[in-house]
Amino acid sequence: MTRLKIGIIGLGEVAQIIHFPVLESLSERYEIAAICDISPKLLEVIGDRYHVPNRYVDAAEMTSLPELDAVLICNSDEYHADCVIAALQNKKHVLIEKPMCLTLQEADDIIRVRDEMGVKVMVGYMRRYAPAFVQMVEEVKKLDTINYVRVRDIIGGNHLFIDQSSKVHRFDDISEHAKLDRADRAAKLVKDAIGEAPADLRSAYRLLCGLGSHDLSAMREVIGFPKRVVSARQWNNGRFMSAILEYDGFHVTYETGIDHIRRFDAHIEVYGNNKSLKVQYNTPYMRHLPTTLQVNETNGEAYSETVVRPTFKDAYTCQFEYFYDVVVNDVTPKTTPEDAKEDLKLFQMLIEAMRGNEPNS
Repeated sequence: MTRLKIGIIGLGEVAQIIHFPVLESLSERYEIAAICDISPKLLEVIGDRYHVPNRYVDAAEMTSLPELDAVLICNSDEYHADCVIAALQNKKHVLIEKPMCLTLQEADDIIRVRDEMGVKVMVGYMRRYAPAFVQMVEEVKKLDTINYVRVRDIIGGNHLFIDQSSKVHRFDDISEHAKLDRADRAAKLVKDAIGEAPADLRSAYRLLCGLGSHDLSAMREVIGFPKRVVSARQWNNGRFMSAILEYDGFHVTYETGIDHIRRFDAHIEVYGNNKSLKVQYNTPYMRHLPTTLQVNETNGEAYSETVVRPTFKDAYTCQFEYFYDVVVNDVTPKTTPEDAKEDLKLFQMLIEAMRGNEPNS
């Protein structure tokens, strides 16, 4: 079996808790050949732990390493587009954590350079690779009617799960210049995306790009892109929001927010005439908690409730197996940059609807 040499940009909590252990478990497919982070101490600790010989503080320099086949990008999303383009220009295949980028212009730039260089880009919407979700997509196609859909993601902050289950290395060895550059870049990109906006709408946009991108990307795969946003509201400084989306023949309610309760309630539920289908997710920060498909159905006089757990294999492992086929077997990824661009369009529609509901608007 061909082993892909992969480089990783960004060594934060998601890389430490998920990406490195998953790649290590897929050692017949992947070799971690290079790592990059702006924290020298993280480079040392993670590099030693996983015996990685090539360590960089500059992402562009790492992507030029000749022996790399692919690059995993999981650093701060303000820098995603620059890192993707640097990797593509060095003819590396790319798996990039969501959100792919923050603006439509960045998305167009990524698509253009990908096409120029003839390599693959796959966006890491891991929930869409969970077997229970894949099964749900097929089951929804069989429904003769959709009456209603609910998309919900109300969760406690990540640290509530991480603190009890994982050890994450964090070091305060990042320069003030780097911290200021990240803040300045974030402000500029959000302004480019949604124009002049108050702080709560800017915060809501970042929540959509972060947690919301999981839900709305998966929703689009299940039922497509909405005709319009009927209404949308945000509150608590953009940390909670709800919306009503219009489709042909039905509407969707979307609700999301982050609080301090140690629970994770993320699901998509589709209601047909005599059957409902619900994919239920759990926190990804504790691996192997199952994603399930719940089926409620009336058939004649009988009513049944079924919970399907296709596997304990986590969605990230399924995603990395899929990316391997993308690179080695020339499979076209379903989570393409074009697909991710549709999320950015929907986020802008939601923000515009929220803007119309702002006081004194």
